[in-house]
Amino acid sequence: MQLSIITPTLNSMKTIGRAIDSVLSQDFERLEHIVIDGESTDGTLEIVKEYSQVKLFSGPDTGIYDAMNKGIAAASGEWVYFLGSDDYFTDERVLKDLNSFFTSDLDIFYGDIYDDHMKHRYDGPFDRVKICLRNISHQAIFLKRSIFQKTGPFDTTYDSYADWDHNMRWMLDNSVKKQYVDRVIAVYSGIGYSNQNPDLKFKRDRFYRYLCYGRKTLPALPYYSAWGVDLGSGILRMDLDRIKRCLANFSRYQEK
Repeated sequence: MQLSIITPTLNSMKTIGRAIDSVLSQDFERLEHIVIDGESTDGTLEIVKEYSQVKLFSGPDTGIYDAMNKGIAAASGEWVYFLGSDDYFTDERVLKDLNSFFTSDLDIFYGDIYDDHMKHRYDGPFDRVKICLRNISHQAIFLKRSIFQKTGPFDTTYDSYADWDHNMRWMLDNSVKKQYVDRVIAVYSGIGYSNQNPDLKFKRDRFYRYLCYGRKTLPALPYYSAWGVDLGSGILRMDLDRIKRCLANFSRYQEK
């Protein structure tokens, strides 16, 4: 078993060294660290090149999720994990403490992160309802690389919440074996890309995607609750396309 840690970067000179050092400090031998750089111009590349253990790829991309998809394609590990360039592992025992999960029959396991900006731990176990309301930080999730063959890659049409979209896909899929682990995995800066770039497209699509992914697995109450919110928003904004797709989702759920 090998773990591939993927770090997207763009002009991360001030923090990338700390992120890499936190990976190298892990008491865990079976890992590779891949940095996918979007052609940084601030000295990030020079810092990364100082670490011979890191596999560096630099080139143009369309954003953080395009870089993460490239990281998946470059990875050789059975498991993958995404560590932001301004984030770092909580302590040097994180991966060692999780060793039994890497050898289990799970497809995905996740823990918590510590939000360094808000100064609190986030956010406990999730279920099919909670995933519609809040996202699981990707810094808390370990995924078998093969899971992307089932769920597909990150949707790069979403600027800062493609990970939320992807998390809904696997959380609402009963065939995916997942488990929450009561462990803080990483320290999250709290001022990352998603915090500074509101994803208006995902905000508009969130309930629609939730309904699409959950059509076969959601019980009636959460499904119709989300459907009502999506339809009500469409009516309020006089968004005919949104209203039409809400009605189509309703019909599909009735026919499941």
